[in-house]
Amino acid sequence: MKPVVHTASMVLLRLLGAAGSVMVAAFALFVALDAAPGDPASRLAGTHASERTLEAIRHQLGLDQPLLTRFWKWLTGLFQGDLGTSLTYRQSVSSLIGPRVADTLLLVGYASVLILVFGLGLGIWAALSWRTGTLITALTGVGLAVPAFVAASALVALLAVKVHWFPALGGGGPSPTDRLWHLTLPAITLALSSAAYLAQMTKAAVREEADREHVETARSRALPAGRILRRHILRNAMIPISTAAGLTVGGLIAADVVVEQAFGLNGLGATLVAAVAQKDTPVVQAVGLLMVVVFIVVNAATDAVQAALDPRIRAVSSR
Repeated sequence: MKPVVHTASMVLLRLLGAAGSVMVAAFALFVALDAAPGDPASRLAGTHASERTLEAIRHQLGLDQPLLTRFWKWLTGLFQGDLGTSLTYRQSVSSLIGPRVADTLLLVGYASVLILVFGLGLGIWAALSWRTGTLITALTGVGLAVPAFVAASALVALLAVKVHWFPALGGGGPSPTDRLWHLTLPAITLALSSAAYLAQMTKAAVREEADREHVETARSRALPAGRILRRHILRNAMIPISTAAGLTVGGLIAADVVVEQAFGLNGLGATLVAAVAQKDTPVVQAVGLLMVVVFIVVNAATDAVQAALDPRIRAVSSR
């Protein structure tokens, strides 16, 4: 019964910690947007509006109220599912960003699969094969150094314009296969540097574990190479690898902004850029908070994976 109580306490503490992180991030985001230059009322009314008109708009939007009052109203609205109303489109923020969430999550999910498959695969291959390890390290170094917009231009020029394998712009139609086809180049662009980083981290972790004494002991017992790799090397190496993978995947939601702009996708990233340019504060707040929540959820999932891989983490967490 005692381990169950400890596990429940651990889960409760992590949930409270995640909720606290979201609250702090929400308040910091709200304060930063309030302090940003520009006046939403002036943008809505136009440059030639009178001061009386501007005051009326500020009163209508609640901008004449104290900061903490406005934050509290926004926060209580969040708990009721009300993200506010877009100043530009004059519609609820929920209905505005709702359809775009699926597009962004599909792109991020697609890129995450590419990162895990190629990052882990190339990293393990480089660690175990001394002949190709140097070549893979050099290639992943190039992948780390190439900015996303440069990679997007190169991929479009080669795979879309020259050989016509993939479309250059747009997110595709309602068919799942058509959408994946359209999202292939954006997903490769989004995954490129992250997969290269994960490959280098995987190579370092696997080589470090391969040189340990218990692995040498397993080899001296003439155990099969596959068994040594699975049970003695990867099992321990996956702990730092999972940390790197979690941080990498969690950061994709922010890197997605550049990729969506480059490929003309109508996701959260493009919506955020447009909202910032138009001083559409409710949209910026909602999208920014959603990105924070996704990052926190990915980190929590990473902690859970690490606890499953290493019993010592579970023992420390349950104390």
